[in-house]
Amino acid sequence: MSHDGVGPRAALRSAAFLTAGVLAVPALAGCGSDDPAGKPLAGADVARADRTLIADGGTLRWAVDTVPDTLNAFQSDADATTTRIAQAVLPSLYRTDGRGRPVRNPDYLESAEVVDTEPRQVVLYRLNQQAVWSDGREIGAADFAAQWRALSGKDTAYWTARNAGYDHIEKVERGRNDLEVKVTFSRPYADWKSLFTPLYPKQVMGAPDSFNDGARKKLKVTAGPFTVKKVDTGEDEVTLARSARWWGDPAKLSTIVLRAVPHDKRISALTAGTVDLAEIDPAAARRITAAALPRNGDSPLAGPAADRSAADALRSWAVANGSDEEAADEEISAREKLREKAAKHARRQKALGGFEVRKSFEPAYTQLALNGADGPLADERVRRAVARALDREAIAEAVLEPLGLPAEPLGSHLALSGQAAYADGSGALGEQDAKEAQALLADAGWEPGGPVKKEKKKDDEEEAAGSEGDDGSDSEGGDDGTYIVGEDDGSNGDGGDDDKAPRDSGTGAGRLTRGGAPGAYAPRGTAAPARAGSARVAKDGKALTLRFVLPSGPGSDTLRTVADRIATMLERIGIGTKISEVDDESYFKDHIASGEYDLALYSWPATAYPATDARPVYAKPAPAADGSLNVEQNYTRVGTDQVDQLFDQAVTTLDDSERRALLRKADSRIWAAAGSIPLYQRPQLTAARKNLANAGAFGFRTPVYEDMGFLKKGAKPAAGPSPDAPSAG
Repeated sequence: MSHDGVGPRAALRSAAFLTAGVLAVPALAGCGSDDPAGKPLAGADVARADRTLIADGGTLRWAVDTVPDTLNAFQSDADATTTRIAQAVLPSLYRTDGRGRPVRNPDYLESAEVVDTEPRQVVLYRLNQQAVWSDGREIGAADFAAQWRALSGKDTAYWTARNAGYDHIEKVERGRNDLEVKVTFSRPYADWKSLFTPLYPKQVMGAPDSFNDGARKKLKVTAGPFTVKKVDTGEDEVTLARSARWWGDPAKLSTIVLRAVPHDKRISALTAGTVDLAEIDPAAARRITAAALPRNGDSPLAGPAADRSAADALRSWAVANGSDEEAADEEISAREKLREKAAKHARRQKALGGFEVRKSFEPAYTQLALNGADGPLADERVRRAVARALDREAIAEAVLEPLGLPAEPLGSHLALSGQAAYADGSGALGEQDAKEAQALLADAGWEPGGPVKKEKKKDDEEEAAGSEGDDGSDSEGGDDGTYIVGEDDGSNGDGGDDDKAPRDSGTGAGRLTRGGAPGAYAPRGTAAPARAGSARVAKDGKALTLRFVLPSGPGSDTLRTVADRIATMLERIGIGTKISEVDDESYFKDHIASGEYDLALYSWPATAYPATDARPVYAKPAPAADGSLNVEQNYTRVGTDQVDQLFDQAVTTLDDSERRALLRKADSRIWAAAGSIPLYQRPQLTAARKNLANAGAFGFRTPVYEDMGFLKKGAKPAAGPSPDAPSAG
């Protein structure tokens, strides 16, 4: 599983993509506006250029995570590359703008509107009269009907990953003419704009065999600016070719090659010139930025000889020219190898000079997940204590400030800043407050400095397992997780500045170090300073230690930095953590999905349709027929009936403002239950050739594939940030 990709809409959220690379905000803050949604923290960074400035032809080589196992975006093994391909070759009735909101795509739709609500909701689509499939057939009601039947969930012969929304449809029929499609719903469905994107031809959707197998490796019929020319699993690449049947603005590029390149190999692919566009990690971004800096004479900015002083060079010269022939030969050989390495590094830096880093935010966020199924975190008070110990602003700063991106902690589980449903709901939980956190622990029976039973012949893992097994399950009763700070009782949860744990300054953006400087240890028996830290809390003879699971693969340094900071913050209120780094491949399946963790860091995509897509992520787990627990995609196992009811109301409420109010109320209750704590919107760093226009860090915006291309000689992209949002700098 890719740690960076976002699957199609919310199959989209069907597999949480896990990050491996990379709030002191008043409630309902809206960037100085009455609209709590505010503005996006950063706009798209794509080197915008008018089509007249872009050369006709050329091949864009685009690094992706995988060659997809299927080209059918509605199957369970569809991935981010499946989505990229579908966007380029298939109809999208709606796509997202720079604020993460759905907008009509005029290449396919003349209009779409709800024309009736009683006795049934009816949506009338009027199609662009030029819209045709690549075989010449008009796009029409037969394609809509075939997709509805395939995805409705009524025919189990179709191996579908999801049917959200399609199961609300009662019938699909032709309107007054071939350009009209009339969709009647059996019950109201607010997120109707999410449907039929992407739209597959009836040749794919019309029969189970063609759905299940026919569209996995080829798409014979398409309707976009590009077609699928070739899927080459041997070369690990997919080739898209400009479509001769496309009726919109013709694609500037002749071909797009989506090439599978692992993240730790992308800097090498850029220097070798085998890719033109690639999402990268912060370390690669620093390399590219350094390559663009002016050089000081002949001295390298970095590389094999960067840390050699003048004294080192003089000593090397003396040995190489000394009387000891054996030492001289060894030194001469070492000097030659160093020169070769330096020359190789210089060539690579020169190659990287042809690229630039384009940066924005992904439509996704990183969260701290707290497993509430069992163990200490099954007690809501302990989860709230963990949440109120966190300085989320400091965590966001540690990740985002070094990248030159706005370091704002995220205030919602359901939307990102700028999206219609966004509002900062973190006030429902309360601000960071160490004393309040300790009081919550004490209320749950966890006392500082309490007696701890010693168990003989137990290694660290067994002790950790024992700690996890003590759930202290005298959890609060009451309102099923709907307690909200400041709601009804008038409290604001603010203990004042003196009550707050000091902010963790750490060591800049890097990983926190343990134990201080070498040699800086007090003699045995020396009393600890008065403010050295809080005593570990304990209950029933066991100290409170939480198992913190992280992926260990390439690019996981950012997550480790975040985890170390969280561990330090928890230690201040007496909670210990045991950080375990596990293999990337097993991280999600064997730990997150199976519930084998106490704390974990992973990411969710945000979509334009939270009433539909976010519900399974926060739905209250329910017993299945076989006795197991059905968690859907709620891997924290924390949910409430009230949250479920609010989602159910939101998805059937057609009034936009009422639906947003319901979603914001649901988000407040999700905050109060403290099953997951949003930390920050994920940074998006993309390396792009300097002459590549209309491509890069897309942010919220759906890519416009026909506008991508290489600038004509002497042409310059438009200056300034995206018009959708303030500058990322």
